[in-house]
Amino acid sequence: MNPILPYVPVFAILGLSCGILGLIGWIFTTWYRVKNGYPLENSWGKPLYPQITNETTERVKLLSSENAQLRAELGAVKDRLATVERIVTDRSFSLEREIEQLRGSAN
Repeated sequence: MNPILPYVPVFAILGLSCGILGLIGWIFTTWYRVKNGYPLENSWGKPLYPQITNETTERVKLLSSENAQLRAELGAVKDRLATVERIVTDRSFSLEREIEQLRGSAN
């Protein structure tokens, strides 16, 4: 009797297990790359990037202009907030508020 013959089922199970683990690892790696924004790869290891069309170019331009508008608006809001903070923390404003509180409690 051949000494390797009793171990054939063990080798088959190990080989099948390695194949299944490799497939699961490949699926996990692909999912992880997609989740984190890495480009997928073809069978030769070269990255696959999405095709750039006129529609995507226009969308990027629109989003860039909207981003610039929002940044300008945010800058204006920050300036207004700084002005309001300066007015509120101004000594004369707080003094005037205390005087008004005293007038209100006197009536």
